[in-house]
Amino acid sequence: QVQLVESGGGLVQAGGSLRLSCAASGSIFSINGMGWYRQVPGKRRELVATITSGGSTKYADSVKGRFTISRDNAKNTVYLQMNSLKPEDTAVYYCNADLTVLVTRLHYTYWGPGTQVTVSS
Repeated sequence: QVQLVESGGGLVQAGGSLRLSCAASGSIFSINGMGWYRQVPGKRRELVATITSGGSTKYADSVKGRFTISRDNAKNTVYLQMNSLKPEDTAVYYCNADLTVLVTRLHYTYWGPGTQVTVSS
């Protein structure tokens, strides 16, 4: 089985910074894309940032210049450095991974349980 576990969420004042981490573990053959999404109650889950296995990145317009996604392939971990946080960044942040499992070599997308980020004004 495969697990994704996020950490690093919390409460921060506007203008502050947080760093989220997400580690994938289990029967993993390889990880392709990894990413961060966020969701507020009553709204659709939205893309924040993604990163390919080769390091190519993509960001939502709302976070460009403030957030940075990175990954450590040796640790199967993806990070999200969030700077200049705004109250509108408040959400539950989820990581996901598109990966190939070890035994069957089939492709699946896994999601973490989410971590709350709250930015106070």
